[in-house]
Amino acid sequence: MSFLAPAAFAALAIAIPILLLYMLRLRRREVLISSTFLWRQVVQDTEANTPWQRLRRNLLLFLQLLILLLLVLALTRPFITVPTVSAGKIALLLDASASMNANDVAAASRFAAALEHAHQIVNNMNPQDAISLIRVADVAEPLTPYTADKSELRRALDSMTVSQGPGDWDTALTLAAAGAAGAENFSIVMISDGGLGGATSLPSNIPQPIYVPVGQSANNVAITALATRSLAGQPPQLFAQVTNYGDQPAQISLVIRLDDVLRLSRSGAIPPRSQLPIPFTEPIAEPFETLSATLTFDNDVDDFLALDNRAWTVQNEVKTRRVYYVSGTGNLFLEQALRSLPGLQTFRGNPENRGLPADPFDLYVFDNWLPNALPAGDLLLINPPNSTPLFGLGAPLGPADEFKVSAEESPITAFVDLDEMSLLQYRAIQADWAQPLIQAAEGPVLLAGEINAQQIAILPFDLRDSNLPLLIAWPLLMANLLDWFSPTDIVSLPDGLSVGEVLSIAPPLLADSLRITAPDGTVRELAVEGESLVFTETGQLGLYRLEVLQAGEVMQAQSFAVNIFGTGESDIGPLPEAELQAKLGGGAVAAGIDEQLGLQEFWMLLAAAALLLLLIEWIVYHRRLQVPTLLRPSPNPLRSPWQRLRNSSA
Repeated sequence: MSFLAPAAFAALAIAIPILLLYMLRLRRREVLISSTFLWRQVVQDTEANTPWQRLRRNLLLFLQLLILLLLVLALTRPFITVPTVSAGKIALLLDASASMNANDVAAASRFAAALEHAHQIVNNMNPQDAISLIRVADVAEPLTPYTADKSELRRALDSMTVSQGPGDWDTALTLAAAGAAGAENFSIVMISDGGLGGATSLPSNIPQPIYVPVGQSANNVAITALATRSLAGQPPQLFAQVTNYGDQPAQISLVIRLDDVLRLSRSGAIPPRSQLPIPFTEPIAEPFETLSATLTFDNDVDDFLALDNRAWTVQNEVKTRRVYYVSGTGNLFLEQALRSLPGLQTFRGNPENRGLPADPFDLYVFDNWLPNALPAGDLLLINPPNSTPLFGLGAPLGPADEFKVSAEESPITAFVDLDEMSLLQYRAIQADWAQPLIQAAEGPVLLAGEINAQQIAILPFDLRDSNLPLLIAWPLLMANLLDWFSPTDIVSLPDGLSVGEVLSIAPPLLADSLRITAPDGTVRELAVEGESLVFTETGQLGLYRLEVLQAGEVMQAQSFAVNIFGTGESDIGPLPEAELQAKLGGGAVAAGIDEQLGLQEFWMLLAAAALLLLLIEWIVYHRRLQVPTLLRPSPNPLRSPWQRLRNSSA
């Protein structure tokens, strides 16, 4: 500790007159009394009042000397050297990425340690300094403008939270660079473990940052892959991968839950800095929608980041629909449509064989032909030759060149324009369970509906008796029909999302809103205002539930998973200054904050302590002025010199 005004120690000489006041003899007026028996205390005090009496222990004297000492120390302005940054504008970038949840430091986490560093910088800032706080998470955001208000900066730090995603350092450095304009003295302070993600260089107009490293160890074991795959009609298979980022081998156990029910587990040993693929060779026979994996360790394994010890996925079946197609006359237009539509695997049957294969299919397409017995799957029937228990055929009708699409919107007829269509002949048809979607003058020419858990669509005319296959409406109608039979996923996520990644959603045509439930139960509703939507609030790890709503009713629902895979946050090894310099490029990274020293004074604390002691001295003095009683002797021998002086002058 040093002193800015050491000459103030001369004020300690004031202690001399204080001591003399306690040593000088007091002059008192003599009064004759009848007896001194009741005045023994006065006699003792009289005996003590010799011209230069010996100092006795006196609480008031001790307090007064201590007050003097504290006041003198405050006047000398003592200080210590503390880490600080240069005065001026300071962009303080605080890492709030997932790796800052690691608990390899003395504080509760790396983020807590980073907050302590930030508070220290704010406490030691000079009045002419201005600091802007920037939180670097999956979205970099400035929390305060450049300000010298320490209270505002402390409030912003206290409200700051750590995220579960990577840090967007490119945006954070760009935000910091904006503050350098017009500043004579500008500094950037990065409090981080060095996980800069995709940041590769600094903006050209800013100085090299001051790097404050946080973190000590790289020991972490993480789930780095989890996925399911299955072919159409086959049970899914599971694949997982665990990575050891530390320098010690780890014995791990991986526990698998299907829809939150424990089903599988695998164990293994992972060498240092290695990966362990964990294939599950047996397919998962039981049905499930969601799958989660949890990582556990032996007691001697150091794992300083718990976020990546869990992972999630959803059943991801390859959306290849198996179609069984039979035509009694051969229909080139229909065959071309089935071949051109994506995701279809078409099997052509023999029209001479009225039986059906034993293996089930996702869709049966019959053109001018029907089997002996209709299958139990979805059906697309074109010009059926005879009636069945599901529908009845009537007499031929037509021709027709005017068609009316059903007033009720249907995804089957979306964007289908039939103004140029003409039809030579069609059959009257009766099916109470079906909804007429396209009407000619004398009857429907397209019906669709659901019965006995089957989706069935019927075109009661031969395609060769119309110009429909020559119109643009034909491929649109076939694509809509195939989507109606087997709706596509709202979102296509074969491998899930990484935390913080943007989700693109293609809502169905008739949807008016979407409802997304986050892992913590937070519900967000999005209005459908276009052909696609973007959802950015994927900052939580876990399973999300996406529901499509039409008039408040759920039309379709799908789950999707958000994991920490691919973000680089599981590799928690702190980045040395030399590697940070190489990553950012340019000149050397500025000296660490511990190498830049400033002054921290204590005179305000000393002055406050002196004021507190003065209050205590006043209380002690006034308590001793109380009138003595028979049960309490008079405290006159301990009276202060100020009281004795007042009595002697009376």
